[in-house]
Order: sequence, then C-alpha cells, then structure tokens
Amino acid sequence: MTHHAHTLALTVQQLSPQLDSKLIKQALEVKQLIPAFIGQDRAKSALAFAIGMDMPGYNLYVMGEPALGRFTLVQDVLQQAASEKATPEEWCYLNNFDDERVPNTLRLLPGEGKVLVKKIEGLIDELLDTFPAAFDNPGYQRKKKAIARAFDDKYEHAIELVEKKALEKDVVLYEDNGAVSFSPIIDGKPLDDQEFSKITDEQRQYFYGLVSELETILNEQLLELPQWKRELSESLRTLRKDTIEQAIKPLLKQLEHDYAAELGVQRYVREMRSHLIKAVLELLPDESEGEKQEEADNREIFIEEFVPNVLVHYESMSGAPIIFEPNPSYGNLFGRVEYNSASGALYTNYRMIRPGALHRANGGYLILDADRLLTQPALWDALKLALKSGELLIDTLSEHSVTNSTIITPKAIPLNVKVVLLGSRDLYYLIQDVDDEFNELFRVLADFEHYLPYTPQTVSYMAMQIKEQMRLLDIEALSAPGLKQLLLFSFRQAEHQRKLSARFADVLELVREACYYAGQQSSSLLGAEHIQQALKGKQHRTGRISEGFLEDIQEGQILIDTEGLAVGKINGLTVLEIGDTAFGTPAHISATVFAGSSGVIDIEREVELGKAIHSKGVLLLTGYLGAKYAREFPLTLSANIAMEQSYGHIDGDSASLAEVCALISAITDIPIKQSLAVTGSINQHGQVQAIGGVNEKIEGYFRLCQSRGLTGEQGVIIPVSNQLNLVLNDEVINAVKLKKFHVYAVKTVDEALTLLTDVDAGTKNSRGQYPKKSVNGRAMTRLAQIAEIVNGAVEEE
Repeated sequence: MTHHAHTLALTVQQLSPQLDSKLIKQALEVKQLIPAFIGQDRAKSALAFAIGMDMPGYNLYVMGEPALGRFTLVQDVLQQAASEKATPEEWCYLNNFDDERVPNTLRLLPGEGKVLVKKIEGLIDELLDTFPAAFDNPGYQRKKKAIARAFDDKYEHAIELVEKKALEKDVVLYEDNGAVSFSPIIDGKPLDDQEFSKITDEQRQYFYGLVSELETILNEQLLELPQWKRELSESLRTLRKDTIEQAIKPLLKQLEHDYAAELGVQRYVREMRSHLIKAVLELLPDESEGEKQEEADNREIFIEEFVPNVLVHYESMSGAPIIFEPNPSYGNLFGRVEYNSASGALYTNYRMIRPGALHRANGGYLILDADRLLTQPALWDALKLALKSGELLIDTLSEHSVTNSTIITPKAIPLNVKVVLLGSRDLYYLIQDVDDEFNELFRVLADFEHYLPYTPQTVSYMAMQIKEQMRLLDIEALSAPGLKQLLLFSFRQAEHQRKLSARFADVLELVREACYYAGQQSSSLLGAEHIQQALKGKQHRTGRISEGFLEDIQEGQILIDTEGLAVGKINGLTVLEIGDTAFGTPAHISATVFAGSSGVIDIEREVELGKAIHSKGVLLLTGYLGAKYAREFPLTLSANIAMEQSYGHIDGDSASLAEVCALISAITDIPIKQSLAVTGSINQHGQVQAIGGVNEKIEGYFRLCQSRGLTGEQGVIIPVSNQLNLVLNDEVINAVKLKKFHVYAVKTVDEALTLLTDVDAGTKNSRGQYPKKSVNGRAMTRLAQIAEIVNGAVEEE
C-alpha cells in the first residue's frame, strides 16, 4: 500500500460511533425518571403554542414521517391540556313536533344527557302504569255512563214516540240489536210471518201502508242520530283527554321542577305535553283488556317519539375529549342518519341520527391522518366549511345521504374543535400550493426532526423506555453491551455518528424481537448477543434477494472483478430498496473513448433507463473535463458510459465519481484496480460530495469480497463528508482492523484517481501544465490529440 493510500485510509475508530461506556453505565443505573418524550423540542413548542391559542384558525399540522413518535407526542401533550380543560356540554336531538323532518337541538350540562333520558323513560313507564288503569276510576266511569245515558235517553225518547204512534194504529214496534221492525196486531195479538201470509190481500196492503208511514215517522225522529253519536264520541274523547291531562299533569310538573334552570328542557316539556296526551289518547285504550300484550310495543312507540337522542355522553369533570379517527369517511367524521325498512320503504327519525368524530371531539381535540383525509376532496371541503362557519351540520341532501322516501335535515350544532392533522412533509407543501385556505385554517406547523441529540439525558430516557418494554415481556435486566448494540442500531438508522434516529419505534421493535430470543434461551438478561441474533434473524428473513444477487456474481452471471487491473472499468456501489429491505451491491461501470465529436454519451439516458438526477451527474462530467483539461483547446471527443448488466431504472448521482474515474482511465489507458469499489458524486470542480446509503454500499461490496476471500487489497472509496455517516457492522470493522479490507475517504477526483491507479494524479505548475507522466498530464495530452485529430479532419474537408 502506498503512502498516499495510508493517509486516505480511515482508522477503525472512524468507522463507527465511539460510545462512552461510562455514559451507558450511568443510563442503566437511573432507576426513576419523570416520563417524557425523547427530543423533538421544536415540535413540542409548536404543540404547546397551538393548544394555547384558543382561537379559530389555529389548528395544527404535524409534519413528519411515520414512526417518529408523532402520534405519541401529540397524545401526551393533548392529554395534559385536555385534563385541565372544562368538560364540554352535551348535545341532543329532539323530536320537532311541528316539523318532524327538521329535528331540534338541545344543549345540556356534562352528564345531564343520561339523566334526562332516564327521567323521560321513567315518565313513559309511569304513563304505561297509569293507563288504562286511570280509566277505572269511579269518577271517570260515572261521567262516562252519564254521557252514554244522555245519548240513550234521546234515543229512547224518539223510539217511544214512534211506538206510541204505532200502537194507535194497531202496530207493535220491535227493537233487536239496534234494528227496528214493525208487526200488525189482529185480535190483540201481533202476527208472525206465517200468520201474516194468511190474511187477505186488502189487509196486507193496509198494513204495508201503515208500516211505511211509521218508518217515515221513525226516520224523522232519528234524523239527528248521527249527530248524537258524534256528540257522544266527542264527549267521551273530551272526558278521556281531560282524564289523561289530569293524570299527566303531576308527572310533567315534577319534570319541570327538576329542570327549572334549563330553559331548553322546559320548552321541550311544554311542547311535549299536548303530543303526549294525543299519543296516550290514540295508543292506550280506556279498558284493561289486551293491555299486556301491547305494552312493549306501546313503550317503544313512546320512546321513539319523546326520548331525546343524546349524541355523546360525558362524565362531569372528565376534561376535554381527544378523538383519533383512523378512517375519516364522511359518515365517520360528520355523523350519519340511519334508516330502517318497513313494507319495502325506508324510514328514519331523529332517534336514528348517529354522531361522527367531530361530534365526539366537539369542545376538545380531533386527530386525523392527512393522507387519508385529503384523498377525498369533497370531505376536505366539508371539513374546511365546518371549521370556518363554526357549525357542524349532517348533510343528508347530497351524495353522502341515502335517497329514500323519508329525509330529515337535522339542525346544525355549534362546533368548537381543534383539529390536528398528521401528515408528511411533501403533502404539507403540496396542500400549501394548491389550497389557499389551508394556511388560514392550519396556522401552526409542528415539524418533527429525523434525529435525536446524543446526550446523557437522551440515552437515559431511551434506556428507561427500553426497560419498560422489556418489563412487559418479562425480561428483567438490560446489559451494558446490549444497550450499546441498541444505540448503535439507532445511530445506524440515523446514518450519523453523533445523532440518534428519531424513529424510536424501530428500536422498540428490535427490543421485542431480541426479547423473543432471550425468552427462547430462558434468559432474564437482555444482552448484546440477543440483539445481534434479532438483527441477523431479520436480515435472514428479508435477505433472499440480496443473497440472490451475490450468488449471481459468484456464478459469473453478473460480471464483477475484485482483483486485477482494467482500463475503463470500475466497480461502482449501488443501493437497492425493495419493500422495507435495503442492501448494497456493486455495479460494473465501463467507459470507452475514441476520436469524434459526439461528447460524453450516457447510454442509460439514451435508452431511457437513467432518471433525471443520474443524467445530471453524467452531464457534469463534461463540465469537469472541460474545466480541468481543455482550457487551451476545444473539448472534442466521443465517449460512452454505461452501467453494465443494469436492466432497471437508475437514479441518483452517487456513481458520478466512479464514472469520471472510468472515463479518465479510458482516455489515458491507465488501468484501474478492480479490487477497489467507488461511490460518491462530484461537482464541476472535481470535489467529491456526500451520498446516501454509504453503510449498505460498503457492506454489500465487503460481502462479495469476503465470499471470494479477502486479499488485503480490497476496499472502498467514499467521500470524506460521508465519514460522519459510517456505522459499519462488526465484520467490516474487524476486517479493517486486521488490514484485510480498507475504507478510503477522498475529497477530490484526483485523490480517488491516485488511489485507483497508483499513479500520481498531478498538480498544475505555474505555467498551467501537469507533469507528463501524471494521470492529469496524460489525460490533457490525449484530449489535445483527439481535438487535433477531429478538428484537423474537419479543416481538411
């Protein structure tokens, strides 16, 4: 290894965070700590501000990716605020006796809804107990008989007059079941039908005339009979109504006394009085027969017409509600009206109004998933309208309703709710761009960080929560090496040596899986070996594709060299993400150069496999070559660059360092070490820039070299700026420690070229020339030759 390589090689200590054993020990010794959410001070401040601003428009958008603890922190902060807030009032829907299609609303104090329902149900039970028993009262029966007797007297008087007239004409009057008939008298004896048929025709005709005359008299006397019957029915109805009213009066009076301070209940009781009397009059008979079999049906009818529909019940002093609606459909958010069917027709009433999340959260806080909410534009518009108007209306006349024969439109309820949207960063900026009203309604942004500070306090809180998770899984203790492994995992998730990942849920998931392995071994101590076992288990479960790539390389299906020299060929490093699995794998990059004026052609772009960022990285090569070598002559060449055996779309510019090195190798005919793999992007000045997935890339190439046998020459070249992102696994670190594998960090293309070729890249002298035998000197000479060949050929033509 050259002296230059020694200076660029990273030490073992630079490959992973160096954890303070004393800090870990202190964190494990902490026995009790006030529960608190780890980190996210900026988000906490925004949450506190939004809650404190009890004004319209100060709703909250919580911005961040899932598993950052967004929901947990929001719940923690809201629970504290809700416990100090007054319990909201309850809202009921009541039967509108004037127009049943527009149910009325009623506001009640917390906890009063259940009480009012119970009292009105008790009132109904008392009514059913009172009637028809109240009609057995002697006073009622006496009045009823008197009314019936008055009717009978009128009827009897009319019949007596007709009977008197009949006797004067030797005709007797018979009355049987309300039917009146006449029969002639001969020799003081009424004739039956057989005897009547034996008399002479003259006698029969005479008696027919008499009967006809008597029937006319009878009709005249009973002309007012229908009116008498109407008067009888009206008098009996009035008697029943008065009796019902007298019986109900003390029951309603007690209800009015109980709610003397509630004007809404007083008004409802007054409106209910006449309709209650009417219902008793129509449904409950004034006789006891058959009462038992209809009592249950009658009770249900009374309940459906008179008992309030309390939308949400609260316990007094329970604080403000916090509602999370995971599936914000229109019905789930704004409530719905249910329907029943009878005889093929749908019907509904105020009792079938069901509350939505906004009803349950009214007076408190509503948490919604922004991604699910905004996929339904009509629902988003309805929510904005509700927040702006301060009214909660169940829309039963739009596409959200059920078309049927009965439609009700409940009156609106005042809305006072603070909405918290949980959504991604991209979605937040998208809504801002397309919806002008968004900033008016959601004035506060809580931005969640991806990282947590690596401080003693953070480590202590993490240790406490990890131990709490272990306690739930019956694992008693956590070892210091175990906590160290968990911290390294968090560093790895953050891809940073000084910051922990804010995705603490991932750490807890690993703890649960490690506890499983500890339980399998009957261990009450969670150690580093269990953490490692859990990591390897997950890698094994999700590693089929990465192992398939490695096998293809081993079998020669994918051509990757890990030793020897080659011109215009280099090993790049890529990361593949499939589902929740990400792994690194080497990629063979080749470049060819020949005389021509086509410039640098990116084959991936030409065949539309290279996406925008990758194409940008390749285009930067032309700028770099021109600025580096062709200041005194035109940059004229034809070059092709390709990522061999790549058949899918490629994006990202992390291969641009490898591509420029392969291109310069092809220009100069200087071979490149195939034992080294390269990753990094460049700018037009030849500076190497940071890339993502550096750990997966290094480990992917290491696994290939390890499977073929480590020679001590193999290694990777990464940007210096990525050194802070290194959290490599123990296998790579041990190999570097034994000098069987190397990790180099470079700042410029020249440093990478020197490592790859073992030829000095060269620096310009005062005359702007590179040393002739240097890489840059040979590149400049070769490019000048190509320019002369191409431009000379053009001139000759």
